[in-house]
Amino acid sequence: MKVDVLVCGGGCAGLGAALAAAREGAKVLLLERAPFAGGILTAVGLPFLDGIACWHTGRLVVRGLALETLVRLGQVAPDARQIEEIKTPTGRALLRHGSVCLYNIDQFKILADGMLAEAGVKTLFHAFACETEVANRRIAAVRFASKDGLTRVEAHTVIDATGDADIAAWSGCTLERSTERMPMTMHFRIGNVRFKPETHGLAREALERAHAAGALPYFYGPGISSVFASDEGYVHAVRVPGNAIDAADLTRAEMQGRRDAWTMFETWKKEVPGFEESYFIGSGPFIGVRETRRIAGAYVLTGNDLLERRPFEDAIATGSWYMDIHPNKATAGSAHPKEEKQTPPQPYDIPYRSLVARGVSNLLVAGRCHSATREAASSTRVTVTAMALGEAAGVAAAMAARDAKGAAEIDGRRVRARLRELGGGPFTNEH
Repeated sequence: MKVDVLVCGGGCAGLGAALAAAREGAKVLLLERAPFAGGILTAVGLPFLDGIACWHTGRLVVRGLALETLVRLGQVAPDARQIEEIKTPTGRALLRHGSVCLYNIDQFKILADGMLAEAGVKTLFHAFACETEVANRRIAAVRFASKDGLTRVEAHTVIDATGDADIAAWSGCTLERSTERMPMTMHFRIGNVRFKPETHGLAREALERAHAAGALPYFYGPGISSVFASDEGYVHAVRVPGNAIDAADLTRAEMQGRRDAWTMFETWKKEVPGFEESYFIGSGPFIGVRETRRIAGAYVLTGNDLLERRPFEDAIATGSWYMDIHPNKATAGSAHPKEEKQTPPQPYDIPYRSLVARGVSNLLVAGRCHSATREAASSTRVTVTAMALGEAAGVAAAMAARDAKGAAEIDGRRVRARLRELGGGPFTNEH
């Protein structure tokens, strides 16, 4: 197979990249291991579009494809500026640290399918990139596995949106691996819950007892919300330390995550009023992974860049999430130890150069594995920011294919200007 742009991974970053490149006229192939696009939103079940608005004010700071999806889902008007304007079906305000909740995860899957088809993206689900061929500092081909067996594809530009920097790793790029990785989380849902004012406190106390008794190795929060229905609990509380780029350890983590989710459900059903008649709806098909490896690209975004709001001429996206580093231990009541104060930054620039891999001329990297320190990546890794980075990578990849250039030869200021024309790119007061 031969294409202009190959996108490996169909999560938030990969979806944004594939759509943006195809809309710019490139012939695009998207590979995704799951049977649907969306990544953590759909394959894990986290329903939050984190980072779309300023943590402090609720003002929308990311537009482009992220905002388009919300408009097409009927959740927000095209000219919306504040996310407080939006309500869930249960009447709850959607303002949550600058994020918006999806009403229905399966509706998002169907929307993503339709958008990919409209853009003319050749999409292959159940497809897993597994090897690269590199010649003269360029990815000559990528092999992927599917029901058809092994297939070799050549592309002018490759976008690594795997989350784990798989393509970059197999191609010999310089990588950054933290000594300690953030834990993984299995998200799950419980039906027929009768919520009361004291429910959350009693649920936390029950998990603390289970943890002390050795029945629950780790947990956080728990975060229990009724974002889908007034009698349904969506839960993010499972915490599993591990190495998600090791196949055996990732398998162990999936098993542990399911076991811990069921332990939480059974504990609440037995001990917490309101859960007596509840039932386990299900957990995400995949455990959620926060951190594995990142590239050391043309520019490494740092925590100081975020906190100081360093401006970049080649800024192609805006981040606004707080530095969200989950510890590998139990933390009752919150995702972080009580002594750690979380300081959300004001909206900040992310430069195009942080998407450009060093050592391989035709590779761009988008999503949580882009070039950033651990501190910076703990903010840039979230869903909407990843989609914005993917959108920028897609526009740049289409430029590279059209101009017969390498990724590093593309001027990030051109990418920024084109994104602005398309209604995306970094936040400005004019938005």
